[in-house]
Amino acid sequence: MPAQDVHIIGAGIAGLTAALALSRQGRDVRIIDQAPELSEVGAGLQMSPNASRILISLGLGEALDRALLRPARISLVSGHSLRKIAHVPCGGFAEQRWGAPYGVLHRADLQVMLLAAVRADPRCHLELGTRTASADVKTLADRDGAPSNPLVIGADGVWSQVRELVPDAARPQFSGQVAWRFVMAADQARPLLDTTNVSVFLAPHTHLVAYPLAGGELVNMVAIARGSDPGKTWAAAERPADRQALLRDFADWHPKITGLLRDVPEMSWWPLFSMPDGRWFDDRNIVLIGDAAHAMTPFAAQGAALAIEDGYELALAVCAEETGPAASLGSFERSRRARIAKARSRAAFNRFAYHARGPIRLGRDVVLGLRRPESLAADLDWLYGYRSPGT
Repeated sequence: MPAQDVHIIGAGIAGLTAALALSRQGRDVRIIDQAPELSEVGAGLQMSPNASRILISLGLGEALDRALLRPARISLVSGHSLRKIAHVPCGGFAEQRWGAPYGVLHRADLQVMLLAAVRADPRCHLELGTRTASADVKTLADRDGAPSNPLVIGADGVWSQVRELVPDAARPQFSGQVAWRFVMAADQARPLLDTTNVSVFLAPHTHLVAYPLAGGELVNMVAIARGSDPGKTWAAAERPADRQALLRDFADWHPKITGLLRDVPEMSWWPLFSMPDGRWFDDRNIVLIGDAAHAMTPFAAQGAALAIEDGYELALAVCAEETGPAASLGSFERSRRARIAKARSRAAFNRFAYHARGPIRLGRDVVLGLRRPESLAADLDWLYGYRSPGT
């Protein structure tokens, strides 16, 4: 496949990672995004070792080290009593066990480091302000006069236009839940939680995740609750009625948390969509990665990490000349779908465990409390210890 014939639709985490990885393999890449200027929305994300090792292998280790906060533990906490149930060790333990750092950072910091690397790379050609509908993608994929059909990589998110051209691709499904996201000053949050580590507060039907950002000066908060299907949207500013619905879902939580949710001045409201298993590759020259291929709920905190894995491993498949593009991309799809299926199952298990109620909740707390932290960490070896080829 000629170097100039790789086109990436979407300049998010998956698309920028794929562009860098392809460049490192000697390929010229065109990245197309409809936004006139790239600015990452959202707040924080968890960067697990399976993804951080890839960024390091792409030469972003120093930039990542500057942006990453490395919590010592992930604590599971009762949302009713604020009692710690169990914890998974991270920090130096994570790097020693899984061979790369675990940490948290602002999504914008990750976007900035990827974007800076792409703009500094002469093989990467970024084209902003260009809207690409399905018809445009088809024209690009079927371009007349090309030495061979160009490869089109759909990295355009859960509402992907590229996906419309992949037969038997999955379609987004509303999960029944929404994520309320907000950031607060660490000094304000300190009376309530450990502002230096990751805390996951658990209760029936709901949970809340908190971890530090901005050098420890801020705390990122994500409250997961039930919600109705808003249709084709990403995020929205809250309305007064929305906050009341959130407070009803958290009404039986510890008063300190319900008070915090009541008093925080501003939140954003994110519907959670996921996709069942489906095709990512049209058996010709269109392939999907990231949320365009396998959007999932955040219960395993792997959205960004799996997008980074996708982008990196796709580049290896594209450049596997010995088997040819079609065979290599077919192999990529099969291997990645198997890994995504396992991650999706873990997310479903976490959702069940986090939101358990009645006797199941009590049994969960007893079992977790009896397990050693190192034993809980071992359950993540297949996920955090995963090594993409060449890393």
